[in-house]
Amino acid sequence: MMNSCLIRASARRIASRFSRHGVFAALLAFVLIPLALSPLTANAQRLPPPDPEDGQTFRVVALHDIRTNVLNSFETSPEPTALDEKTLADWFAWLQSADYHPISVQQIVDARAGGKPLPPRAILLTFDDGYVSFYTKVFPLLKRFQYPALIALVTDWMESPAGQPVKGYGGLVPPPRENFMTWAQAREMAASGLVEFASHSDSLHTGLPGNPQGNLQPAAVTRVYRDGTYEDEKLYQARIETDLRRSRALIQDRTGTKVRAMVWPYGAYNRVAQDAAAAAGMPLMLTLDEGPNTPDVPLSQIRRSLATYDMPVPDFSLLRMPAGAGAGGYYPQNRAMHIDLDYIYDPDPVQQEANLSRLLDRVQAIGPRSVFLQAFADPDGDGVADAMYFPNRHLPVRADLFNRVAWQLRTRTGVQVYAWMPVMAFHLPAENPLATHTVTWLPDAPSKGRYARLSPFDPAVRTLIGEIYEDLGRYTNFAGLLFHDDAMLADDEDTSPHALATYAKWGLPTDIKAIRADPALSAQWAKGKTRFLTDFTLELAARVREQQPGLLTARNLFALPLMQPESETWFAQNYVQALSSYDYTAVMAMPYMEQAENPEAWLRELAQKVIATPGGLDRTIFELQTRDWRDSKPVPDATLAAQWSMLHRMGARHLAWYPDDFLNDQPGLDVSRNALSIRANLAGEVDTLETPPALAPSKQAPPADDRLETPGGMRDQIRDQQSGRSQ
Repeated sequence: MMNSCLIRASARRIASRFSRHGVFAALLAFVLIPLALSPLTANAQRLPPPDPEDGQTFRVVALHDIRTNVLNSFETSPEPTALDEKTLADWFAWLQSADYHPISVQQIVDARAGGKPLPPRAILLTFDDGYVSFYTKVFPLLKRFQYPALIALVTDWMESPAGQPVKGYGGLVPPPRENFMTWAQAREMAASGLVEFASHSDSLHTGLPGNPQGNLQPAAVTRVYRDGTYEDEKLYQARIETDLRRSRALIQDRTGTKVRAMVWPYGAYNRVAQDAAAAAGMPLMLTLDEGPNTPDVPLSQIRRSLATYDMPVPDFSLLRMPAGAGAGGYYPQNRAMHIDLDYIYDPDPVQQEANLSRLLDRVQAIGPRSVFLQAFADPDGDGVADAMYFPNRHLPVRADLFNRVAWQLRTRTGVQVYAWMPVMAFHLPAENPLATHTVTWLPDAPSKGRYARLSPFDPAVRTLIGEIYEDLGRYTNFAGLLFHDDAMLADDEDTSPHALATYAKWGLPTDIKAIRADPALSAQWAKGKTRFLTDFTLELAARVREQQPGLLTARNLFALPLMQPESETWFAQNYVQALSSYDYTAVMAMPYMEQAENPEAWLRELAQKVIATPGGLDRTIFELQTRDWRDSKPVPDATLAAQWSMLHRMGARHLAWYPDDFLNDQPGLDVSRNALSIRANLAGEVDTLETPPALAPSKQAPPADDRLETPGGMRDQIRDQQSGRSQ
């Protein structure tokens, strides 16, 4: 089978070359970035199984402009999603010979309503943007093969006067109206019975300012920032619904056909936008989320695979790709830089931009898959959020900075950005009535080293924290959440009234000392707290998914619950439960924090525990420490290289380290590239362009199968280290 991932590397280089052109590249990143880059090893090309032939499941492919001599056309009109006309003809022929069955939207609707089942290997062909090539090049092929298709029109472009450029291409030279079909051509295609039209919005196929720094972000999901304020929710929803109603009405009026489907520009959507589309009369909605449309996938969230100019024939990545991390047991290799946004913040905006530039240069030079980016402000280094780096309802905003940095990272370097967020560790302003609703412990227990945390057993606290997460999702753009290691409860916590009432509902005494005195009750208590904290993080992720539907999740976990499962009592953390609950579990593989006498032996033992756990290597990120907080000195590069080399030999696939000090290039660039770079896996790739490849990740290839008593005082040691880790 032709290696489609290697071929797609050239698309990433082209995208990088276009990054100088402003908003188009930024918005193009919304299309390309969710397609995760995967390792290219000799045995990493296992083909996923075919979709079930259940009469309900189907695939959708998103295509764009079809051109003659597509590569030559890039000299004057670069567009990585354009396809050569010969490639399209060859692919249509291959679909026929391989017994794939292009289907219509109506067939899908009927099958989902209990009507005639879909044929095996069903595929819906969609073409976005309304290019004239759909009429001149695609329509003849549809008639020849008798393939139905869905074509998404940007009505503002269709209504543009002849000879004028269309709007929505940002810094690129906008194409003329003549690049897009006419309404007369659309009516002819509609009359054929092969073509159905969808809305691609009226004028949402553009970018709008999404933060104080002026970053242009997809109009359908952006709360516009103007004159020092953000668009409120009512105005935002009204803007989206008005646009979609106009688009649908224009298509129906000009073509005489019914419009029932919305195709989201750049694949960007959220719950509010979905509600607006439904209210505008379009219950069918198409995204750029990859994977099969199995019966559980609603028709308001149809997945599509994106074709690019370098598509081979056949391209199995379009037709077999699982639906994101975890589908079919597939977890893309994740190498992450864990970054303190406190290092970027500066009261001087000029210096702050210089700090951001340093970060972007380092991330580009290293080439990781992910950046775990602090979204909260912790200037005193105690691991507790004193303020936030995004607008929110409950805490001060140190600077509206997270969205700016996350967007620049995403569009300039192609990484997936995870928002690193506390779960309970928030310092509320003193005037907030919930500021004192904190986790409490037994009176005679030591307090040194504990996180200050709000009690999650208080319903009002849970609501408040949920609103903070909701605001994070509303005002920023990112790929995933990393839950902070503050999501823990010791074996003498929580003694607050709401906590005791919760324990009573679990059938436990309301006297913690009585619980601790009975081993069976103590075990029940620990498991109850563990499950409660896990469920709380999943509730928070669900709040964010309302705004960021494709959200990935990871959680920081202490190492001891993995190495000694009985220590769940001390943490209310369970490694096996975490593996089944999040896309990735980031275990703090930090021997110096744990006061290990032999760091290498300690790490080896940790890796052996991961190897012995089913699915452990697939989903565990080993997060190394780059600073020894006992003396505040950096861990030597040679030590980090040796630690990762040992873990890698044992089968570890995922790696992160904290902190990555980009201001001082620590760890050093060479060891960072060798450990964290995903580019290093693109064996034999040569970049011939004048700019390095932006890692706008290409389609994922399934990886190969990977096979790789503490004294009581340790509890106090760990508590002592909790505050130091964030310094």
